[in-house]
Amino acid sequence: MDALRITLQVLLVLTSFLVIALVLLHKGKGGGLSDMFGGGISSGAGSSGVAERNLNRITIGLALFWATIIVLLGLIQRVSA
Repeated sequence: MDALRITLQVLLVLTSFLVIALVLLHKGKGGGLSDMFGGGISSGAGSSGVAERNLNRITIGLALFWATIIVLLGLIQRVSA
């Protein structure tokens, strides 16, 4: 059980950093902090719609994997207690 717990904790840390990085890669939609730092100026610079959709899919998939890891760690904690 300890090897599984350590593996899941390492995966949790890695996926946490990846989710943060992927969220920061998204294009700003306006009206938020991205406009404060100049994101509104380049909003018409033309990012590909396909690339944005693929980034959305990857981010959602990784976030679901991240949530699954958290649930599994909770279950392991409950069983071992």
